[in-house]
Amino acid sequence: MRVGLAVFSELPSLKTMRNASLGSGTVSFHHAPIFGLICGTLGLYSTDFQRVYMYITTRDVISAATRLNLIGPLGGAVLQHQLAPNAEGILEKWKNRDVDDACQVAPLLDTVQGCHGYLFSRLFSS
Repeated sequence: MRVGLAVFSELPSLKTMRNASLGSGTVSFHHAPIFGLICGTLGLYSTDFQRVYMYITTRDVISAATRLNLIGPLGGAVLQHQLAPNAEGILEKWKNRDVDDACQVAPLLDTVQGCHGYLFSRLFSS
């Protein structure tokens, strides 16, 4: 939300929403819904920004694999091109679903992720 507000400072409604959320004391700025909110505020069509979000997510995962030296930069570009039809299929299957259907749980991964700070060696410092 902070980045969206900085980039699209001409949209006062974003500042109003951010201030209201911060003032409530219960801030829940999860990336996907905020991305959709900002794109909707900009007047983009939902299918367009869902496709953009799918592209960004795919790119970020491949970028992480490249940083971990699992694949090279050229291999990453080829992989993203090869995955494009799969990503389009996933988009068609899951686009415009209800909020009640938009959840995923992985309790074990959530628990392990919470211990990241206690690890002796980490791949990324966060």
